Amino acid sequence: MKYSFATCGNDKASMGRSLDKENPTRCSVSEGKPNRCIIFPANVSMVAEALERRNKDRIVRAKVASDLIVQIADSCFHLHKLAMVSKSEYLNRIVFKRRSNGEKENNPTIFISNFPGGIEIFELVVKFCYGWKVDATATNIAALYSAANFLEMSDDLDQGNLITKTEAFLSFSILSSWKDTFQILKSCESIQSWAQELHILKRCSEAIALKASINKKGFAFHDGDAQGAPANNVEDWEKEGRADSWWFEDVSSLRIDHFIEVINSIKRKGITSELVGSCIAKWTSKWLSQITSGLNNVTPKQMTHQLRRVTTESLIRILPEEENAVSCNFLLHLLKLGLMMKINAALLNKLERRIAFMLEHCRVSDLLVRNYGENDTVYHVGIVVRVVECYVSFVLRNPAPRIFVVGRLVDGYLTLIARDKNLAAKRFQLLAEALPKSARVCDDNLYRAMDIYLKAHPDLTEEERTSVTRAMEFHKLSQEARQHMMKNERLPLKMRARYILLEQVNITKVMTAGGSNFCRTKGQAIIRVSKGLEKGWMSSHKEIKVMKKEVETMKMQLNQLQMCKTQLQNQVKSWR
Repeated sequence: MKYSFATCGNDKASMGRSLDKENPTRCSVSEGKPNRCIIFPANVSMVAEALERRNKDRIVRAKVASDLIVQIADSCFHLHKLAMVSKSEYLNRIVFKRRSNGEKENNPTIFISNFPGGIEIFELVVKFCYGWKVDATATNIAALYSAANFLEMSDDLDQGNLITKTEAFLSFSILSSWKDTFQILKSCESIQSWAQELHILKRCSEAIALKASINKKGFAFHDGDAQGAPANNVEDWEKEGRADSWWFEDVSSLRIDHFIEVINSIKRKGITSELVGSCIAKWTSKWLSQITSGLNNVTPKQMTHQLRRVTTESLIRILPEEENAVSCNFLLHLLKLGLMMKINAALLNKLERRIAFMLEHCRVSDLLVRNYGENDTVYHVGIVVRVVECYVSFVLRNPAPRIFVVGRLVDGYLTLIARDKNLAAKRFQLLAEALPKSARVCDDNLYRAMDIYLKAHPDLTEEERTSVTRAMEFHKLSQEARQHMMKNERLPLKMRARYILLEQVNITKVMTAGGSNFCRTKGQAIIRVSKGLEKGWMSSHKEIKVMKKEVETMKMQLNQLQMCKTQLQNQVKSWR
């Protein structure tokens, strides 16, 4: 078996490295240029002069006439049985089966469908069988290895056959080069079933996971290596806080099925859930960002609706279970995507519950998920309503002491979105009323959000204004908020009248309570006066007369307040 490893564009055997010479404790992320292998067969059964191309056909020119035709797709290869059958058990079996069945030799064509790698890879196989050199690289080695297995080109048939040679270079490329590993994964997209069956995907994923889990100081970063990695300057990279995530950019470039394979391998290596979650968020951001602005415009054309749906479901399934592995904002974006794609209901509910449990630790900015349609609201309010309702359903079964935190969060969110011209009154009402009344100790923040909304939407009907302000409770407003509210002409007229009446009733109650206290004070004073006459505490009855006069004045004021109350009640009845 003859190998020659050289830099790209150089046919000389200049590197000559072997796998056992690699230092397992100090892996090189990648060499500056991709690995390359020139493969020759150990034995040649037949010598040919050249491989000619005529239109779509390939013809091997030799001293002996062609006696075998292999058709791959729409191209025919005019070959010789001796050269091909001596290397391929698959072709050997077909040729001898035809002979044993007595089929005529005037139809020597063998049709092969779904050949791994297609015409180009079969041409490399033909070159190998005839003793010509085969240039193997990271971009074709997976397909070449799959083709060798398809054709059953094992050492049982001929020592040093194509399976052995491609297996050796494939293993070397995966283990020695970070960059080549990703190129191999990329090339597997066209031979997915074979790559899965031959464990090429698994081997690449485990190699990536191993290198990602090793301390970054153990890697020598070279030019053209992991994207974003500064050459030979790991310490500065660490200061930027990117040392642990140096592999994100490359991993996020993978197709979804390969990405999932890599993430599962990374999880098994024990990499922290926060890093895994961040990598998933990176992939999602890169491949599915701004998906709501027009699915056909921002995602690859080959991503059909079905593929988008399956992709979204797959992302949800591989999320780390740990509490702080992913941010609430990312999960809300994922929920929005899931609703658009109409994903599995069980997955959707699972995602909603996970976000709901995070609300008590969220900030208002975590709830902001932008919309991109011209007539849409700036932020997607519907998903926040769904999550809050999910949280409430949980709280009603298991009361949470931090429900007030969620109340403040929702009020803050309402204040932020209230100026949105496209925010419908019904949507604002749904979110304001999503929480139970016990979730708010004070309604000042809610009132502020409602006032901002009414100011930004002056064309609302009286009925819409009433629905918007229905969640507010008068007795939970501060005195300052009450004073502002009673002068606020943006509020519904009936609400203002009702709140003014309630304020007058409260004043009456306070005054009445003050009057009774004053009477008690007066009686106590009289007792003290009668007892203190002998001690010299009160020398005359003048103070007693003053106190009686004040009581009479207080009674008159109470009567006037009672009359005002009656008038207000009559006005309210007439308005109705």
